[in-house]
Amino acid sequence: MSTAPPTPPDANLLRGHLDLILLSIIQGPPKYGLEISKLAQTATDGYFDLKVGSLYPALHRLEKAGFVRSEFTSGPRSGNQVKAYTLTESGGRELNTRRAEFQTFTQQLGKLWTLTGGMT
Repeated sequence: MSTAPPTPPDANLLRGHLDLILLSIIQGPPKYGLEISKLAQTATDGYFDLKVGSLYPALHRLEKAGFVRSEFTSGPRSGNQVKAYTLTESGGRELNTRRAEFQTFTQQLGKLWTLTGGMT
């Protein structure tokens, strides 16, 4: 029995966490844009469906900030050149900082839910 994919997040919610999502996916071996998008979609059962219009500007912004670097490499299937992204040392520190901030945020939100009797 298959389950329906989760309803995609509100665009503002996604936008507010896109850098954290991308840095999380990019850590480890180099990954190219389509691979990043597919990993996000697969790992979250379709919840994060990163569109080209938001993915590449965000990757460019992260690269400009020094959190990721890119280099051209041969694509996995066609052998055509693709831009692959890797986390820099400062990107790893940024990822750790953003994860800690997000964890604190969700813990504090959980306290509010407990105070108000949970979600309705």
